[in-house]
Amino acid sequence: MHEMALMGDILNIIQNDIQKRNLSKVTKIELIVGDISNALPDALEMAFSIYKTQSISFLDKETTLVIHREKALAKCYICSEEYVPDQKLAICPSCKIPSGNLISGETFKVYSYEGCS
Repeated sequence: MHEMALMGDILNIIQNDIQKRNLSKVTKIELIVGDISNALPDALEMAFSIYKTQSISFLDKETTLVIHREKALAKCYICSEEYVPDQKLAICPSCKIPSGNLISGETFKVYSYEGCS
């Protein structure tokens, strides 16, 4: 489950930032996770729950994780059809050619976090 490592990286990024801002606690973390980003929201939530039970000074049992899902959307280079791909390289449902330009759905990032001192 690579989501455990992904969540660890997210928490490291946040920890570095809260130190710069002289914050001591994080109360809420918001992520954007695309449908074809290769990160599973349920597994991220489970990883976050595990990290909350660890001795991470800026997290406590009240810290929440909010995951915003980004829908996948692609546009065909050939016929300009917009469609929902099920993977990064998908076949256009209109012209049946794998020629889509991914418009959205690949994002994986920290959208925001809330903290206090």
